[in-house]
Amino acid sequence: MLLKSIPKVDKFITNKAFEGLSKTLITKITKEVLENLRVNILKKDVKNFDEEGLISAVLDEYQNITSSSLKPLINATGIIVHTNLGRSLLNEDIFKNAIKIATSYNNLEYDLEKGKRGERYEHITKSLKKLLDCEDVLVVNNNASAVFLILNTFCKNKEVVVSRGELVEIGGSFRIPEVMSQSGAILKEIGTTNKTHLRDYKNAISENTSMLMKVHKSNYSIEGFSSEVSFEEISKLSKYENLIDYYDMGSGHIFDLPYNLSKNEPSIIELMKSNPSLLSFSGDKLLGSVQAGIIIGKKELIEKLKKNQLLRMLRVDKITFALLEESINLYLKNELDSIPTLQMLNTKIEVLETRAKDLKKRIESFLKCEVIKTSTMVGGGTTPNKKIPSFALTLEFKNFKANKIEEILRKNLIIARIENDKVLLDFRTIKEEDIEKIANILEKEFKNV
Repeated sequence: MLLKSIPKVDKFITNKAFEGLSKTLITKITKEVLENLRVNILKKDVKNFDEEGLISAVLDEYQNITSSSLKPLINATGIIVHTNLGRSLLNEDIFKNAIKIATSYNNLEYDLEKGKRGERYEHITKSLKKLLDCEDVLVVNNNASAVFLILNTFCKNKEVVVSRGELVEIGGSFRIPEVMSQSGAILKEIGTTNKTHLRDYKNAISENTSMLMKVHKSNYSIEGFSSEVSFEEISKLSKYENLIDYYDMGSGHIFDLPYNLSKNEPSIIELMKSNPSLLSFSGDKLLGSVQAGIIIGKKELIEKLKKNQLLRMLRVDKITFALLEESINLYLKNELDSIPTLQMLNTKIEVLETRAKDLKKRIESFLKCEVIKTSTMVGGGTTPNKKIPSFALTLEFKNFKANKIEEILRKNLIIARIENDKVLLDFRTIKEEDIEKIANILEKEFKNV
């Protein structure tokens, strides 16, 4: 009897509740909802249903499918370059300027002076050359692409010398040995896990050697009885042996970083003093811009990279160029506070404490909370195992466990962290304008419970 009551699809989709919605999508969803109903009736999991319930089910699924799954979050973890939360934030004004490019025809590959086809890379070359004092620049879609393109261009069927202590694996199982293999390069490991000397590089060089490569240890550090060779020394040896020297920096920074983060982490400007063949780094980490892989170095080598057919698959679009160029211009104008990543990194500890205390005053009448001094990390594989000071607000409520409070916050798009069985809101990454939002959410969720 229930099976006979299931409405016909063609009649059901004419309901007024679906007016103005995509008929094609409503039809697809309706078929799925009615088929699920049929299956559940046969399994005797459904004993009754009504049409209003079916309409609601279809509308809910329509909303679920057509709503954006990407949502803006409040990052209260304290991790500034949080890979899972989209890494670096972009300055709002930068994005507004990029909108003009994205919504207009533009001179992406058009030379306005000559009135003919131009090169897309010229748009970023001028500003980066000025900032970093390099011969030439190439931008691809991320630093992994940069590594692959460089190895494939210069080291196919040739040896690349790399220290064993730098054979990294980063997120998503991106491993240097596998990348080399797929690029056609031949890996030649030298040294040991904890110690590599300059003589190891010298002894490894053969007729088939093309490159001496250094790789940034993005997500780990080797402490204790250890040593490694600086890129400056590698670069000198490469020039002497007429080889390419290349540093995969992972996340390069332009200027020295606060809290002694730059110790043993030379800036891009510092590295350029050794006149390297090639460097590559990410645009969306410590640079504080959009996702991109930035390659800088010798003009003759960059020209060869541009001739590799793989580049067409790895190149970036007009929006990336617009956002990256605007970011680089902020560096050139010394407007570093306009780069959110650097602004958060450089915010004084006293300011974070004041913000934490302000929120405490708003919520302490209904939530047990305490302002504590803590530490966090930059994140994103930037400065492994290096801590930066911060202030956080601990949250406790009745007999709720920490994971329950964390879940309530997460459902309200606030991402916190749990430490010592307490939920922490770390103010290193909480934007000042988000404090009011957090207070309102906490009041809604806990004040009258």
